[in-house]
Amino acid sequence: MATAAPAEVRAAAPDSDAPMSHRQIVEALSGLLLGLFVTILSSTVVSNALPTIIADLHASQTTYTWVITGTLLSMTITTPIWGKLADLVSKKLLIQLALVIFVVGSAIAGQAHNPAMLITARVVQGLGAGGLSALVQVIMAAMIAPRERGRYSGYTGAVFALATVGGPLIGGVIVDTSWLGWRWCFYVGVPFAVIALIVLQKTLHLPTRKRKVKVDWLGATLFAGAAALLLLWVSFAGDKYDWLSWQTAAMIGGAVVLAVLFIVAETFASEPIVPLRLFRIRTLSLSTLASLFVGVAMFGATTFLSQYFQLARGDSPTKAGLMTLPMIGGLAIASTISGRIVTATGRWKNILVFGAASMTVGYALLSTVRYDTAYWQAAIYMFFVGAGLGMTMQNLVLCVQNQVRPQELGVASSTVSFFRSLGGAIGVSALGAALGGRITHYMMDGLARIGVHTSGSGGSLPKLSALPAPVRTVVQDAYGHGIGNVFLYAAPCALIAVIVILFIKEVPLRTSNPQARPVGVAPSAPVTNASARGRHAAQAYASVGTGGGLIRGLVRDGAAPVSRAVLTLIDVRGHQVGRATSGDDGRYALPAPGRGTYVLIAAAGDHDPQAATLVVGDQPVDFDVTLSGSGGLAGVVRAVDGAPIEGAMVVVTDARGEVVAGGTTDAGGGFLFTAVTAGIYTLAVSATAYRPAAVPVEVGGGQTRQEIELLPGARVRGTIRVEGRGPVPDARVTLLDAAGNIVGVTTTGPDGEYAFTGLTEGEYTVTATGYPLVASGVDLTGRGDGAHDLWLGHPAG
Repeated sequence: MATAAPAEVRAAAPDSDAPMSHRQIVEALSGLLLGLFVTILSSTVVSNALPTIIADLHASQTTYTWVITGTLLSMTITTPIWGKLADLVSKKLLIQLALVIFVVGSAIAGQAHNPAMLITARVVQGLGAGGLSALVQVIMAAMIAPRERGRYSGYTGAVFALATVGGPLIGGVIVDTSWLGWRWCFYVGVPFAVIALIVLQKTLHLPTRKRKVKVDWLGATLFAGAAALLLLWVSFAGDKYDWLSWQTAAMIGGAVVLAVLFIVAETFASEPIVPLRLFRIRTLSLSTLASLFVGVAMFGATTFLSQYFQLARGDSPTKAGLMTLPMIGGLAIASTISGRIVTATGRWKNILVFGAASMTVGYALLSTVRYDTAYWQAAIYMFFVGAGLGMTMQNLVLCVQNQVRPQELGVASSTVSFFRSLGGAIGVSALGAALGGRITHYMMDGLARIGVHTSGSGGSLPKLSALPAPVRTVVQDAYGHGIGNVFLYAAPCALIAVIVILFIKEVPLRTSNPQARPVGVAPSAPVTNASARGRHAAQAYASVGTGGGLIRGLVRDGAAPVSRAVLTLIDVRGHQVGRATSGDDGRYALPAPGRGTYVLIAAAGDHDPQAATLVVGDQPVDFDVTLSGSGGLAGVVRAVDGAPIEGAMVVVTDARGEVVAGGTTDAGGGFLFTAVTAGIYTLAVSATAYRPAAVPVEVGGGQTRQEIELLPGARVRGTIRVEGRGPVPDARVTLLDAAGNIVGVTTTGPDGEYAFTGLTEGEYTVTATGYPLVASGVDLTGRGDGAHDLWLGHPAG
C-alpha cells in the first residue's frame, strides 16, 4: 500500500508518536535541567556579587537596577518569540541556540570595564535566558501529560533550588578570593553549558515540525519600545527630572501610542507574538495577570536581598549567599511536595492560592526587617516567600497548558512566562527607583543626626569597610530601612495575585498528552516522525501521479491545516483497505485498490472524527476533509438563591434518548464532560429536595457552558392526632395525586409527624389509617412547606 514506509524509517525511533517512558523522559530532562541550571547559576552568582561589581565600577543604584532590568527586559521581549518559534521549528535546535547565546553574553560581561558594557552584555544574556525559560516548559509539555507534569516539575524546582543555593555561594567565594576576582562569576557557567549542549544532543529527541516560519517582528519591536519607555520613565523620574514634567508626559504618551499600535499589529498579524484570541480563555487571561504580579513580587523584591545582607548587615558575599538558604529551602521543599500532590490528585488551585498567600505573608513580615533584625526572624520570613514561589511559578504555567490546544502549547506557555518576566522588569525598575529615593532620604536624615551635612547621596554604592564607624551605622540603617520598604511595596502585589487566582476555575489535569498522540487514535507505526510523515505523503502523492484509484486533498480546521490526522479507507464490507497520515501542511494522498465506493474516515487529536462516502473511478478524487474541534460540556448547578448544589445528578442524552455522559456535581456545583462531541443534547439535572430540570443544549466545537437553576421541591408535612389523645405514632399516611395515583407512603414517627418532600405543584390527597380512614385535600404551590395536620376519630363502639 502507499502507506508502507521506507526501510530507513521502519525501526522505532525516539521521535515516535508513542508516549515516552519514565526513563526516556528523565534522560531528556537531564539535558534540559542542566541548561536551566546554567542559566540560574549564572544569574545567582552575579546577583550576590553585584554590590561588589557596582562598587568597583563606581556605578550608582540606578546602574545596579538596570544591570538586572536589562536582562529581564530582553528576556521578556524574546520569551514569546522563542515560544512562537517552538511551535514552528525544532525545539532541540532552539534550546541549544539559546544556550549558546547565553554563554556568549556571559563571556562579554566578564570583559566589561564600564557600566554601559556590563548592561549591554546582560541584555545579550537575557536573550538566551528568555529562550531557556520558555523552551524548558514547552518541551516538558510536549513530552509529558499534564497530570504527570507536576511530578517532573518537582525536579525543575529541585534544580532551581540547587542552582540558587550554589550560585550565591560560588559567587561569594569568587568575589572573596583575591586571585580570581568578580569577572570569573560570568565564566563559571561555561563548563556546565558545554556539558548541557552535549547531553541535549544525545538525549533530547522530539518530532520536528517544518513549516514556513513567520515571526511577528513588528509586534516585538512595538512592545520593546513601549516597555523600554515605561521602564526608563520609572527609573529616572524623581531623579533626572520631576515626576510631573514634559519628559514624563512624552514617555508615557509614547508608551501608550506604541501599546495601541502593538494591539493593532497583533490583531492583523498572521503569527502574532501574543495571540490576542488566547485571552478568550479565562484561565489563560487570569493566569497571565497573576503571573504579572507574581513577577513584580518575585524579581522586584528578591533582587535586593543581596544588598540587604551585604550593605545593611555588613556580611561578606559568601556569607550573604549562605543567609538566603531558608528562602531556597522553602522553594525546593514546596515545589517538590506540591508537584507530587498535583500529580496524585490532578488538582492545582488550592496549591496556587496557598502559595500566593504564603508569599504575601512572607513579604509583609520581611517589610519589618532592619539592619539589626535577628537573623532567625528574617530566616522564617524568607522561608514563607520561598515556599510561595515554589507553589506558584510552575503551577501557573501548568494550569494554562492543561486548557490549550497542543499546537498552542509553546505560545501559551511563553505568554505566562512573558508576563512574569514583564512584571519582574517593572518590579525591579520601579522598586529600584523607590529604593534609591528611600535610601537617600534615610541616609541624609541619619547623617544630619550625627552632625554630618550633605546635599546628596553621592550616587555610587558605598564600601562599608572604608567608612568610619558612625557613618557606617547610618548607611547600614538606611539600607536596612529602605529595603524593608521594598518588601512592603511587594506585599500588595502578591495579595493581588491571590485575589486573581481565586477567580481561576479549576479544571482537573488531563491524564493523556494530545501532543504526543491523537486522543483515541493509535499512531501509524510505519511513520516515525513528522518530517517522515510529510515526505511519505508527498511520495505517495507523486508516485501515483494522475492515475486512477487515488484520493487526495487537505485536512483542515477552518482555514488552518491539520497535521498528523489519521485517514482510514474502508470498503463496503467494512474492511480496511488503506491508511495514511496528513503532513504538516495538512495534505494527504491515499491510494484505493480499484474502482468502487469507499468510506473515508478522518480523525485527529482534539477534533471530532468525520466520515464521508466517496466513489473512486479512473481519475483521482480530490476531497478536502474539514474537522471541527471536539466539544465539551461544563456548567454549574445552583439553587434559586445562587448557592451551588453539591451531589446533583447530571445526565446528558442525545437526540435518540441515549445517555452519552453522566455524573454528579462537585462542591462548587460544577460539572464537566469532555467526551461530548458537537451536537444537540438534553441536559437533565436532579437533586434531593429540589425539583428536577431538563433543558436542551447545543454543544459547539469548543467547550460549551450551561448554567442550571433548580427550584426547591414542594413539601407537605403535618401531625396525625386523635381528638383528646394527642399525636398518633405509626399511623400509615398515603399521598395521592389528582389522578388518584399513589405518590408516596410513610408512617408517622413517635411524635405523630409525617412529611413528603420533592413534590411538584398541584393538588394532592393525604390519607391516614390506624383509626378510621381520614382523607383531606391539599394544594401545593411548590414554593416551600405545606403544613397539613389530620385528626383521627375514635373507632366505633
